Amino acid sequence: MTPLAARYDRTCRWLRAHPLAFDGALAFAALICMVTGSFADPHGPHGPTFGTRIPDPRSVVLMLVAAAALVFRRREPMGVLLVTGAVSVVELVAGDPAAPVAMSAVIALYTVAARTDRPTTWRVGLLTMAVLTGSAMFFGSSPWYTQENLGIFAWTGMAAAAGDAVRSRRAFVDAIRERAERAERTREEEAGRRVAEERLRIARDLHDVVAHHIALVNVQAGVAAHVMDKRPDQAKEALAHVREASRSALNELRATVGLLRQSGDPEAPTEPAPGLAVLDELVTTFRQAGLPVEVARADDGEVPPAAVDLAAYRIIQEALTNVQKHAGPDAKAEVSVVRVGSRLEITVIDNGPEEAESPDDGGGHGLLGMRERVTALGGTLTAGPRYGGGFRVQAILPLQVRSNPPGEDG
Repeated sequence: MTPLAARYDRTCRWLRAHPLAFDGALAFAALICMVTGSFADPHGPHGPTFGTRIPDPRSVVLMLVAAAALVFRRREPMGVLLVTGAVSVVELVAGDPAAPVAMSAVIALYTVAARTDRPTTWRVGLLTMAVLTGSAMFFGSSPWYTQENLGIFAWTGMAAAAGDAVRSRRAFVDAIRERAERAERTREEEAGRRVAEERLRIARDLHDVVAHHIALVNVQAGVAAHVMDKRPDQAKEALAHVREASRSALNELRATVGLLRQSGDPEAPTEPAPGLAVLDELVTTFRQAGLPVEVARADDGEVPPAAVDLAAYRIIQEALTNVQKHAGPDAKAEVSVVRVGSRLEITVIDNGPEEAESPDDGGGHGLLGMRERVTALGGTLTAGPRYGGGFRVQAILPLQVRSNPPGEDG
């Protein structure tokens, strides 16, 4: 930016910040123009001449009043137009020839058009044009068809049109700015919503991983402590299961927390999310922990969408963890994975005692997390005690998931 352009930009900003100073400068410039024009004589012997006449005191007073009124044109546009219009009519009727006091009325009319609506501009503009032009034509000393009278008509019309155009452009710019601000707010809200959903998804994954493996570690550690003295070989086997469960927990935690890495961080996790393809491995960990689990699958071996695959795995993992923790030492579990049309039904039941502790006792979040997963995919989850004892968890997941399910978007 050149120094001249920079100085102009600073001046414009200062004038926008001090509108009264700008209006005062405009009023002074209008006064100079009116006074200068009052020295012109349009009816000289050889055409218009300048400096051959001097404005009378009445015209000077009217020009001063009109210029002073322009200082307040932003605060009271209608009042200023009324004052400048009145002094213009007085000068047009009494002046011979009239001083160009109507210039102030043209500026006031422009202000009204720029700061009001279009219907008001039409009404006030037509009235001002009619009053000023009529006063000049019918009460002035010159013939009605002179160029000065037609000039008043043209200048008032152009002032109304220019003010209306400026108002329309200002409204258009304000609308664009408002849309841009609204779009920015929407983007920020959408980003915040996605962050919250991603936090919820990671929290569910962490809960499922930690609850599952810590439950297995707890059971195997208890077994090892119980048989340490009498059967050390079985205690070593239980400790090996503890070590394997701990390693699996660390690996899954590393993969889950790795999602929080920046895109440029090294060693980003590359392992795929667990799914029904590794269901046998999941069931094996529970069997090694002493929980008999039977699995029945009728899903035709087809791989469901990634979101459904992960949700099904996590639901089975959490349900079996709840059986391990709450169903008692003699409990058995059954898992079924059945594909029915465009749905995948996951069912986990156990034969725990009727008075067994509910999975939600103690403030756990297992069932809540399962229900959030299923709801995010548009499915349904039912969980509750079975008649005669035990607990039943059933999830129905649609295979045609939504394009961006809440809580599962990466």
